[in-house]
Amino acid sequence: LNFQTLVIELSGMQVAGSSLLDEGTAAAEAMTMCKRMHDDDARNAFFIDEGCHPQVIAVCQQRAEPLGIEVVIGDHRKAQVGKNCFGALFAYPTTDGRIDDLAASVQNAKAAGAFAGVTSDLLALTVLKAPGEFGCDFVCGNSQRFGVPFGYGGPHAAFLAGKKDFTRQLPGRIVGVSIDATGK
Repeated sequence: LNFQTLVIELSGMQVAGSSLLDEGTAAAEAMTMCKRMHDDDARNAFFIDEGCHPQVIAVCQQRAEPLGIEVVIGDHRKAQVGKNCFGALFAYPTTDGRIDDLAASVQNAKAAGAFAGVTSDLLALTVLKAPGEFGCDFVCGNSQRFGVPFGYGGPHAAFLAGKKDFTRQLPGRIVGVSIDATGK
């Protein structure tokens, strides 16, 4: 069992990329991936649940600024993802340890035409419902609590996993089942 296969199993996604610096970077990559994948250029906002770790929010804001992306921060339990959003990111669990049922928030985001995903950590996903089971398009996070050591330019191994449609857009090394140009 390798790292990406573990991520796929725990997240309920079909493909996973690793080699990301940290959870904040993985979330920012998820944001830009959703923007690239969205057909509607008029959508220029990305919703981030205020329950995400502060460093995750900060990295996304920093990455969004030069790209002209508006980052909307709010409580997913009260706020609706707007029609101007191309994506939404929720915390599972939140930075203070709360575990919300995100099914309704994910479905609301998707009903608004946005991609929806969560930040999580692998240890939490060993006991929580897999995000793929409640409709997430992507899952990002870190493996720090799994005891993956520091090194190779980053604090710990981060990941970004997604549905099969995201295969060509995921950063990092990709693991999954695919078909090449010759049908193999």
